[in-house]
Amino acid sequence: MSKAFLSFLIVAVLGLTAMAEPGSTAKKPIRVLLVGGGASHDFDKWYKQEDVQTLQKGGLAMVEYTSDPTTILSKLKDIDVLLLANNQPIADDATRKAIFAFVDAGKGLVLAHPALWYNWKDWPEYNQKLVGGGSKGHDKYGPFDVTITKKHPVTKNVPETFHLDDELYYQIPDESGSPIEVLATAKAATSDKVFPSIFIVKYPKGRVLGIALGHDAASHTIAPYQTILRNAIVWAAGDR
Repeated sequence: MSKAFLSFLIVAVLGLTAMAEPGSTAKKPIRVLLVGGGASHDFDKWYKQEDVQTLQKGGLAMVEYTSDPTTILSKLKDIDVLLLANNQPIADDATRKAIFAFVDAGKGLVLAHPALWYNWKDWPEYNQKLVGGGSKGHDKYGPFDVTITKKHPVTKNVPETFHLDDELYYQIPDESGSPIEVLATAKAATSDKVFPSIFIVKYPKGRVLGIALGHDAASHTIAPYQTILRNAIVWAAGDR
């Protein structure tokens, strides 16, 4: 057997072995546009820095952050998931319609902490249809427990119960809006009231998820939150 032929066989075998290894061909990163900005939160520190780093770890996602809602319209065509965490208006009517069209086309929408608030009096369809309700108040910042209530890809590898300091949002479903499927609930230590904390919005098209957690370091830097966020992006991206 010639050395040349032997070399050819070695290369061929190594190539076939690599092809056969599970996960040897990595999926393309999920393309995410993360929109933040506004009052009451340190968006640059916890969303632009911490959450972007969480999502990009291991090549899971390729995230672009913006605090300028006017840039959303031009970027929707190039992303898989829109992650809204903004506490400032999306005032442009064309952008509002484009967000609905984005979800109607089967794309993913994740609504983080600030984006679950009733912020837009002139855009009731946002809360009614995309959020399935919303929050108009929250407990004073402090400790509470989050309990996973349903097994789901978004809650995979998340402890059944975990503790954190955050703003416990009074997330109230809108009976006339899109129904929600609760995956986790939050309960304050000083009250018997329980509110949705992680939930799927049963919007007719696309994949929509709400995450009520996320005020500061006590949520953004803990493993349960980071796992939920990464799972949420994967689930929302669906079959890319």
